[in-house]
Amino acid sequence: MEKIRMTTPLVEIDGDEMTRILWQMIKDELLTPYIDLNTEYYDLGLPKRDETDDQITVDAANAIRKYGVGVKCATITPNAARMDEYHLKKMYKSPNGTLRAILDGTVFRTPILCEGISPVVSRWQKPITIARHAYGDVYKNTEFRVPGKGTAKLVFESEDGTVSEQTIFAFEGPGVLQGTYNLDSSITSFARSCFSYALSVRQDLWFSSKDTISKTYDGQFKEIFQTVYDNEYKAQFEAEGLTYFYTLIDDAVARVMRSQGGFVWACKNYDGDVFSDMLSSAFGSLAMMTSVLVSQDGCYEYEAAHGTVQRHYYKHLKGEETSTNSVATIFAWTGALRKRGELDGNSDLMAFADKLEAATLDTIASGTMTGDLAAITTLENVTKVNSLDFIRAIREKLEASL
Repeated sequence: MEKIRMTTPLVEIDGDEMTRILWQMIKDELLTPYIDLNTEYYDLGLPKRDETDDQITVDAANAIRKYGVGVKCATITPNAARMDEYHLKKMYKSPNGTLRAILDGTVFRTPILCEGISPVVSRWQKPITIARHAYGDVYKNTEFRVPGKGTAKLVFESEDGTVSEQTIFAFEGPGVLQGTYNLDSSITSFARSCFSYALSVRQDLWFSSKDTISKTYDGQFKEIFQTVYDNEYKAQFEAEGLTYFYTLIDDAVARVMRSQGGFVWACKNYDGDVFSDMLSSAFGSLAMMTSVLVSQDGCYEYEAAHGTVQRHYYKHLKGEETSTNSVATIFAWTGALRKRGELDGNSDLMAFADKLEAATLDTIASGTMTGDLAAITTLENVTKVNSLDFIRAIREKLEASL
């Protein structure tokens, strides 16, 4: 078949470790044989980020603003061990956090359901979508190592020079200190994104935080959500028979475990990070969840919700065989290609994305899968294959559909 042409580039953001290996396999086996792939490439692998003092991450975010659609491989957020391993100049912040701060959007993460993979929670019958605020909190924090006895204070100097000051804690010895922030404008856009998304998928919206403890910080989230709902979305929700409600984060966890699924759960940045991983694992695998960052001005960045699969990468470097699940990374590409096709009016590109997703799920349903799925599937007589053979099995299904 003639290769599908793309009129507008999408932003391709490469990453680290085993997912970087899978990224190239997916391109070689599932994309470039069928698409005249048009991308603007950014390497967010840790060596390149260190070389550019992380400017390349900022450049990638601005490119997404320019072209409207990006697709991202998993990347490393370095800790002390990674500093030594990669000989870094400094401990860089989360690249995802930087992208989210610049794009100022909401991350929607939804489990990928397929035949033969049943949720760990037996009551769950429908996917639960996590709507994760993509701005501020611990991902853009300021941290300080307290060397010894002293008093920590929170100081705000307004534009007119007025100074407000509060004591945080009187340290009697060494410790640690952290400062986080958020913006009313970002919280408002987060709320609007969540209400709009819930309406688009016709699902109830839950929002949870801990305003009983964090009365000002979390309380502001709660208040803004309620105001946006009452003033802008209440009538639409009622017309569609949908519900919005707020509850404490611990109560939300209990409700989620008792639910049947089929709703959108809005969370602050860190809460969304934690619970999207919990849900993805409980629905089947960390590699079976879609993730898309949607900015308030209509930009989209698709990625896998999991990390760089470090353990498999070390095996790969030793020449050992790995059986790494590439589904979420494949779906990151299909999501980006579909959105690129939608924005450009390219129906061939959209159809290809649909067929590649169907081929991926059909491969698993036929009994060919990676080790993480083979360990939990309800199917009998399954075939566990290595990373490359799984992708090649998908290619066979894809070619049959094309």
